[in-house]
Formats: sequence, C-alpha cells, structure tokens
Amino acid sequence: MDIRRFGIGHRRQEGPPGTHGVAGQPIHGDERGAITELAFRPHGAVAPHTNPNLAYFVVIEGGGFVQVGDEVARVAAGEAVVWPPNVVHAAWTELTPMRAIVVEFATAAAERLIEPTATEAQPAEGGLVPKPVLPPPDRESPDKEPW
Repeated sequence: MDIRRFGIGHRRQEGPPGTHGVAGQPIHGDERGAITELAFRPHGAVAPHTNPNLAYFVVIEGGGFVQVGDEVARVAAGEAVVWPPNVVHAAWTELTPMRAIVVEFATAAAERLIEPTATEAQPAEGGLVPKPVLPPPDRESPDKEPW
C-alpha cells in the first residue's frame, strides 16, 4: 500500500514556480500526469501561464478566482475548473484562503480524454442514503460501534 501525505505539515512553503502566497505538495507524478495540492493564503496567486497539458483545478476548501483565457470566475469548494491545453490560466484569492487539487494529464492522455466523440454526462437516477439513526449521546451504541 502506498499512502501519499499532503496538507498541513507536508507542503513546500515556497509553492510551485510562478506563485506567491501558495504552498504546494506533489501527490503523484509520472509520464501520464501529475496531482498536486495547492494551499492559497489570502492574496495568494498562481500567475497567468500556459501549459501543454489538460488540467483540472478542483477546489476542496474555501474559494477564490480563476482565469481561463479571457474569462474570470469566482470558484468555491466543490467546484472544478477545466484548464485546457495551451490556454492561459491562473488562480488567486483575495481575502480568504483556498485549497485545491490540480490534476494534470500528460498531452497524449489528455487527447484521449477530450475526443470530440465523447458524450455529455447525463443525470443519474438515485439519491442519498438515509442517515442512520444514532443513539442519544448519553447511551451506548446498540451495535457497540467505536464512535
């Protein structure tokens, strides 16, 4: 089993090249692509740049702003932005911090992901699993669960 650690205590404080106020930690990297955690402090930024690879900027905590080409949008936790190959892109924060995972696909892999024959995602049927009924906090769990 290979466990990759990231988050507080595991980040490079200087951040990736072309950034300020951003700490980062590579999680994975090989010829197929890379996965990196980025932690933006308030007023942190990844400067506008291009990359030959397709990347997803997945916001997992907080929020900030992203640029793709000439478009600028506010993003928040639970949103992912596609950074197409060879298109100027950037990310930054103003008054709040933001954490994101960047998933970057090597050019050959990215070409397979963005084939024009790909179909749009369709809504799925189903729903959330009902919440379990927990015993009151002053009583033991009937199943002796360790919570």
